Amino acid sequence: MPPTPSKIVIVTAPSGAGKTSITRHLLERLPRLAFSVSATTRPRRGTEVDGRDYHFIDPDTFRAHIADHAFLEWEMVYTDKYYGTLVSEVEAIWRQHRTPLLDIDVKGALRVMADERVHSLSLFIQPPDIAALESRLRGRGTDSEASIRDRLAKAETELSFRDRFDRTVVNDDLPRACREAEDIVRAFLDA
Repeated sequence: MPPTPSKIVIVTAPSGAGKTSITRHLLERLPRLAFSVSATTRPRRGTEVDGRDYHFIDPDTFRAHIADHAFLEWEMVYTDKYYGTLVSEVEAIWRQHRTPLLDIDVKGALRVMADERVHSLSLFIQPPDIAALESRLRGRGTDSEASIRDRLAKAETELSFRDRFDRTVVNDDLPRACREAEDIVRAFLDA
């Protein structure tokens, strides 16, 4: 890690709130950003590619990385499903003179925000309501009924943390939410 605080942009939200869509928009519109590929132990979905969407690793390797302090943040988000931000990913982006963009869960975002080695901007993407979130999760067609119930219960808890983030963007209209997030991030990068 660098000796002085370096910038990081964090986008977080309950599952299904639109953080991935907003993250993609930010990466397309702001070339100073670079996506920090997270590590996970969960299985690949659909057309996901190792090293592009996630670093897919087995639980034993993940736990070894935890013991080696290789993560800026990590969390067991669901039972036996770990996610984390590798320090090596963030440092590689800084070496390119770009700002890492982290698309991570709420607890991980809080950990990065507390790290004095980084200067972060945190965006909390809020769904218009729980019913809209449930509709989005069901519409993805990637989760079981039990997983949807777990994600909705977790979303209730995550929504209670929204006031701890620098800015909240309500995603009730995706194009507007993307523009709002872009304006916020652009101001942070220019500061």
